[in-house]
Amino acid sequence: MRFTIYQASHIGGRSYNQDLVAHAYTNEALLLVLSDGMGGHLHGEIAAQITIQTFMQAFVQAAKPRMPEPELFLREAMQRAHRAIIQYARDQQLGGNPGTTCVAALVQDGQVCWAYAGDSRFYLLRAGQIAAVTHDHSVVQQWADWGIISPEEMKTHPDRNRITNCLGGVEDMFFVDSSPSVPLQPGDILLLCSDGLWGPLTDEEITAAFSPAPLSAALLQLMDKALCLGGKHADNTTAVIARWGDTEDEQAATEPVCMVLDA
Repeated sequence: MRFTIYQASHIGGRSYNQDLVAHAYTNEALLLVLSDGMGGHLHGEIAAQITIQTFMQAFVQAAKPRMPEPELFLREAMQRAHRAIIQYARDQQLGGNPGTTCVAALVQDGQVCWAYAGDSRFYLLRAGQIAAVTHDHSVVQQWADWGIISPEEMKTHPDRNRITNCLGGVEDMFFVDSSPSVPLQPGDILLLCSDGLWGPLTDEEITAAFSPAPLSAALLQLMDKALCLGGKHADNTTAVIARWGDTEDEQAATEPVCMVLDA
C-alpha cells in the first residue's frame, strides 16, 4: 500500500494534553484513529487512552492482513472502547464515567470508510476541496441544523464545547455514526483532527494549507495558526494526516504495525 502519513499533537494553552492519536497498517489495510479526552469529564485522558489501545488491539487481531468488513470493524471497535471505559470506571469506583470523542478511518482496496462519536472530525480533501466531512455531535451543530444559529456563530458560541455524544459519558445514550466506503483517488488527503485544530479555522484555510506545501509542513502550519488564534486559551490541538496514491511511499508490513504518538 502506498501512502504518506504524519501525526502531531500540541498541548495548547491547557495544563495537560488529553488528545491521543495513532495509526496502524499492514500491506492491505491502513487505520487512522484520534481521541480527544473531554476536559469536563473526570479522567478524560484515560478514556482517550483506553480508546486508542482498544483500536490498536482490535486492528492487530483483525488485520490478517486485511479486514473482512471494514465498516463493521470501525463500529464494533468504537463500541468495544465505549464498554471498556464504562467497565474501567466501575472497577476503579470513579463515581462517574470518563468521556472522549473519537474519529477513525480505515483504508482498504482503494476505498476509505470512517466512523465517529463527538466533534473530532474526519476530512476527505480532494483537489483542493472538501469531498467529505463528518457532522459534529454537538449542541451548536444541532442548533445550526435547526437554523437557530449560523455556521459562523458556531465557532464563537459559548456552548460550542457541549458534546451530545461521546465514548464513556452516559452509558445507554452512546451511538456510532459511520459512512459507507468511498473510492479514493490518487492524491486524496485524509485528515483526522480534534476541535483544537478545526475549531479556530475556516474550511478554506484548511484546504488551502495542503497545496502545494509538503504534508508535514502543511499540518504544522495549520496547527500553528490554530494555536495562534486560540492564544492562551488554545485547546489541545492534534491531528493525523495521510495522502494516498501510487506516487506516495510504499509502506510494506506483513504483520500489523501500530504507531501511537506519545503526546
